[in-house]
Amino acid sequence: MSKSSNPNAARLFLGSCLALIATSVAFAVIGDIMGTLKTQFVLTNAQVGMIGGAALWGFTVSMIALGPLCDALGMKRLLGFAFVCHLVGPLIMIFANGFGMLFAGALILALGNGTVEAACNPLVATLYPNNKTVKLNQFHVWFPGGIVIGGLLCFALSQLGNHSWQLRLVLVMIPALIYGILFIGQSFPATERVQSGISFGGMCKATFLRPFFWVMFLCMGITASLELGPNRWIPAILQAGGMHGILVLVYITGLMAVLRQFAGSIVHRLSPPGLLCISAILGGLGLYWLSFAESIGMAIAAATVFALGVCFFWPTMLGVVAERIPKGGALALALMGGMGMLASGMIASPMIGSAADTYLKEKLPQAETTAVLEQIAATFPQLQAEAEGNLGEDLQPGIDSANAALAKIQADPNGALPHPDTANALRAAISSGVDDPVVAQATDILNPADNYGGRMSFRLIAPFAIILVVVFGAMYLGDKRKGGYKAEEI
Repeated sequence: MSKSSNPNAARLFLGSCLALIATSVAFAVIGDIMGTLKTQFVLTNAQVGMIGGAALWGFTVSMIALGPLCDALGMKRLLGFAFVCHLVGPLIMIFANGFGMLFAGALILALGNGTVEAACNPLVATLYPNNKTVKLNQFHVWFPGGIVIGGLLCFALSQLGNHSWQLRLVLVMIPALIYGILFIGQSFPATERVQSGISFGGMCKATFLRPFFWVMFLCMGITASLELGPNRWIPAILQAGGMHGILVLVYITGLMAVLRQFAGSIVHRLSPPGLLCISAILGGLGLYWLSFAESIGMAIAAATVFALGVCFFWPTMLGVVAERIPKGGALALALMGGMGMLASGMIASPMIGSAADTYLKEKLPQAETTAVLEQIAATFPQLQAEAEGNLGEDLQPGIDSANAALAKIQADPNGALPHPDTANALRAAISSGVDDPVVAQATDILNPADNYGGRMSFRLIAPFAIILVVVFGAMYLGDKRKGGYKAEEI
């Protein structure tokens, strides 16, 4: 009897989907409450960045550390650990008294998120050994789907006047409780690798000594970077251009969730390498087009092409590795997922930010910007003297950074604006929260520059899709010469 006909397969698959929803709702909620946490706990930007960054590197740590141990510990124990993390992490944050507890809670939550990916990918591949790519696509519907659910629920709470960040964290715990109930009393199968008698050493050999794995491993870094890197920046970049960036991101993730429902028929027509090749073409073109978007209409059109391209990347990459290197088991899948999160979080996202900073200076008007910096340096000390409570402390970064930028401008023979000091000075003034005309002027100068710099960063990374087109195109043609795509048997 095939694994897919196991009477528990449907329940285990449903529980896996709910676990992924808890993971993606956590991504949406943590992103939504960062500003509130900064204000309520009087956090620095660096501290806020550390809390938000835990969502990526904590995910990667648990995936790479626990994925290879999936067979030894068992998928049931791993998912039990993920369940505890999905409850304990939010609770620690809800009852936090400062940065330490907030960071610890976010990290524990991220460890649970990575563990879900480490356990559920091999679980789905084991439950459906003859349909891995399709079922992994259907499982991964719920990462973008969960982000849409979490984002819309947070938006709805705001519209209803409820701004409780604690209640938003409770949203993570709801799907966690449901998947915990679904998994209670269920027997989990051993992974396909264990059932076939492949040793741990054999799994390592099948993974590390296959050139095909390393090709897919490197391509995973590029595919994830083209998808997750831009997605983390789209809201901020479009918002700087006067567009509703968060709604565009919700549209992208929602469209991705819908498209993955049709993965079965698409894979059947194109084959996995063919789908990846076309995805690379559309993803690269969509991202390049998005770099020209100066209106919400153009942004939506470009985002549609972008979503059509990137939506199948992650699950299809996992599916191809599971089908072409089945002896690699949980190790190969964990390394693939870890590479995707690591590359997007530690390479692509910072690279986009760095490129945006480089390009935005082209759109800062020299004379007008210098005049605004001079006004900040002159006005903020007066406001600071009149300020009450913590407002005086909030004004100091604006004063310091404006003076530092002005000193460099005066030292330059041409009065050139220093990079990145000028943008940082404008940001410091804007983030002070002061209701003063000079802050509005700083915003009017910086936002168009930020939007331009961000769009140009998209244009810079879009050509990486060409590498994918070449690799996946070669795979497709190679399979065609051999009679078509075929999954390997253990």
